[in-house]
Amino acid sequence: MQTRREFLMLSAATAALAAAPAAFGLQRRPQPPSSGSEEYTGSHALRAHAEARGLLVGCAVVPEKLSSEPAYANVVASQCNLLVPENAMKWKALRPAPDKFDFRGGDAILAFAQAHRQRVRGHNLCWHEALPDWFAATVNKSNAREILERHIQTVAGHYSGKLHSWDVVNEAIDPASTRPDSLRSSPWLDFIGPGYIEIAFRAARKADPSALLTYNDYSIEFDSPEQVKKRDAVLRLVKHLRSRNVPIDAIGVQSHLDAAAGLPGNGLRDFVRELHRMGLQVFVTELDINDKKLPADIAARDASVARIYRDYLTMMLAEPNVTALLTWGITDRYTWLDAPKYGRADALPERPLPFDPNYRPAPAFFAERDAIDSRPVAAPQPAPQPGRE
Repeated sequence: MQTRREFLMLSAATAALAAAPAAFGLQRRPQPPSSGSEEYTGSHALRAHAEARGLLVGCAVVPEKLSSEPAYANVVASQCNLLVPENAMKWKALRPAPDKFDFRGGDAILAFAQAHRQRVRGHNLCWHEALPDWFAATVNKSNAREILERHIQTVAGHYSGKLHSWDVVNEAIDPASTRPDSLRSSPWLDFIGPGYIEIAFRAARKADPSALLTYNDYSIEFDSPEQVKKRDAVLRLVKHLRSRNVPIDAIGVQSHLDAAAGLPGNGLRDFVRELHRMGLQVFVTELDINDKKLPADIAARDASVARIYRDYLTMMLAEPNVTALLTWGITDRYTWLDAPKYGRADALPERPLPFDPNYRPAPAFFAERDAIDSRPVAAPQPAPQPGRE
């Protein structure tokens, strides 16, 4: 198991690693296709600034775009030292049939990352959504535990020793739940009971002893009554798992934020600090800032989005146990927020990410980089002693 000390040492050392051979047709030092690239590539890239401070920074990626769209691949390669698959490691993508696994998408992301000195997060091993079509007719109370454990053993085992971390259980808390533990109604809860979370974490540790094991959730950033209730339920869940010696190393704070909603505040900071006292890392796992409630003017929207990036990340990165930062995508060209269900009433494309649709750095890019620079430079850590954490 990677300890927090070892993880921070590895993060700080990333900048000193020798460059791996280029792959996917990319140049050895990829450059985004726009003028003025010296202002945001090389030593000015997000990853360079993050590595100087012992941080991991990255985004969710789509393997097909890494191999088919050079502009997309170049930006991902130049800016990130940590990648997470947007969909390629979810059950629906991995499990075309009950007896078949398809690792091509995840393997392609891993190969890209290895070629560009990047690490990879796994997302995710247990979730109530993105289940394959065969799931409803196949899984029941008598076989759910075996199917869950086999899935984790096979998938985490396939990537054992190769990933930075896994989102083991995703979004298990629902503040509208009438249960005392606030667990979300899901097939896993219905078929296995509340112990499914412990089962998943123990199976993940057995399959991959080195990956950092994470519980990941959304809408726990603000101090509204609903989000306070959910955040408290997450903390109770974590404490329960720790009391039973369940292997859990980190909490993912998704951070899908609203530019018109203001900033998270003291409640989230206190939550992060309580996790620090428990010895847990915190990852910002799915950051984007939707602008659907803002006026149409692009400059005004960009300024509001950038302000949230700068202020939110400056607050989070001031906490020493916040060790990784990922946006949910890298370019506004491909954001889930433009789907009709989530998009603007005027149907204008949203601008929630560090790069605009033409792969030019948006104000959010510079705000994110400023926030990274606000993090104190990590002091060198002594080498861990044998037999000690």
